[in-house]
Amino acid sequence: DDDDWFGVITGDSSSDADLSSVMGFSGFGKKARTFDLEAMFEQTRRTAIERSQHILGQYSLISPLLRSLKNSVDSGFFCHRGNPVKKIPDTHEITLQHGSKSVSALALDPSGARLVTGGYDYDVRFWDFAGMDAALHAFRSLQPCECHQIRSLQYSVTGDVILVVAGNSQAKVLDRDGFQVLECIKGDQYIVDMANTKGHTAMLNGGCWHPKIKEEFLTCSNDGTVRTWDLNSEKKHKSVFKPRSLQGKRVTPTCCTYSRDGKLIAAGCQDGTIQIWDRNLSVHTKFHCRQAHAAGSDTTCLAFSYDGVTLASRGGDDTLKTWDIRNFRKPLAAVTGLTSFFPMTDCCFSPDDKLLLTGTSVKKDEGNGKLLFFERESLRKVYEIEVADASVVRCLWHPKLNQIMVGTGNGLAKVYYDPVKSQRGAMLCVVKSKRKEKHAETLTQDYIITPHALPMFREARQRSTRKQLEKDRLDPVRSHKPEPPMSGPGRGGRVAAHGGTLSSFIVKNIALDKTDDSNPREAILRHAKEAAENPYWVAPAYKQKNI
Repeated sequence: DDDDWFGVITGDSSSDADLSSVMGFSGFGKKARTFDLEAMFEQTRRTAIERSQHILGQYSLISPLLRSLKNSVDSGFFCHRGNPVKKIPDTHEITLQHGSKSVSALALDPSGARLVTGGYDYDVRFWDFAGMDAALHAFRSLQPCECHQIRSLQYSVTGDVILVVAGNSQAKVLDRDGFQVLECIKGDQYIVDMANTKGHTAMLNGGCWHPKIKEEFLTCSNDGTVRTWDLNSEKKHKSVFKPRSLQGKRVTPTCCTYSRDGKLIAAGCQDGTIQIWDRNLSVHTKFHCRQAHAAGSDTTCLAFSYDGVTLASRGGDDTLKTWDIRNFRKPLAAVTGLTSFFPMTDCCFSPDDKLLLTGTSVKKDEGNGKLLFFERESLRKVYEIEVADASVVRCLWHPKLNQIMVGTGNGLAKVYYDPVKSQRGAMLCVVKSKRKEKHAETLTQDYIITPHALPMFREARQRSTRKQLEKDRLDPVRSHKPEPPMSGPGRGGRVAAHGGTLSSFIVKNIALDKTDDSNPREAILRHAKEAAENPYWVAPAYKQKNI
């Protein structure tokens, strides 16, 4: 066997001699080495099998463990393909303190790097997972809509701008740093036909971005309209959709959303109906369900599944229902008894489209708010998480991070994750130690905004406190250390504490130096020799005859 193996490697065989005799010359000269790769791989495989069998024979005690480990991998113990509940990331959590009032809006950018929270305290806070440390502080807080509660926040599909929907009639668009990019125009409230106004005339209830077109977004309002807007045109809306009751009267849309492909626009109305339009046809509805929820209740959320077939609705009548938009007459499944006290209690699908989650509300000191997980097909409850002793208002399951964000009624934003199943996000900041507070950053000057000032008087927009401090550090005037206060007699133009007398003012202005501690007699005798040799002031006076 060894001779055959050597022959395969070196290429020594009689075939070369036969071929050379046929071609008419004695030989090929120096033979090149040839390799039979298949034979080499086969020999290597046999050697590996023999060595592994030898080692397993010596360590026969661990053989049952290896077999059980192989069986567990084959059965999906680690990958959890069979049970979607195993994919829920809830082993760890972090708590972000938004404020003292309810967190009514949550938004994560598509990459999962930044979280934005809004609440009933009118604040919008920005959280950067990569920049935060274990102290978990927001890097920016602002009130974009003054004294109006924040009702909805969402990043665009590209993540460069944020839609802010508050309790006023004008939605705003901010950039990633919180500076305003667009403010929708307000309509004329004295016009009866809402299609003839340029914007909303009443309080907003919700809004969202188009999933495919990054410049288009959607809003709904108490004026009975659902409007689409273009980011490049702030003077007027793009199109208007007007929900109607069975009698043709105006009804109020309480929530709105796009389908996953952006071709449909759905709105849940105050009379319990769900109305869906084609995005390009705003007159008549394409799908309509008159008794989706109890009449007079606010439908708080509509969410399309990732495959675009199923629509989930969270009703103000404490129900959760799923619908097939291809057969929109009756729900596929329904769950009752899900208490909801907030007009923005939402629901969302899991990244694998197999679970549906929503939150429940509780009164003060009457239990804990829960995050409930249901099977998509049957809406059978399969899992629950007790979040806090307050209502669960908002929930969001990010598909890229595989982390769940929850907004509660007591001002907290919680992030649930699993170090094995999740990635990045909250896992970036929990491993960082708390940094020492820089007191210099708290002493920066307030920035005064003058939007209508002339260009010659307008100050440059202050982007970051850190950059301003670094710039001031390079300035020799601003970075000059102030001189410490003096004690004792002053010198060099500086005096110690002085009063309001004339002498103190003169001393301060003539820079009197009081530091001469020499003997006054020695100071006078210093000029004795010069006075004796050149008696200018005394001798000429006595030379006059009349004296």
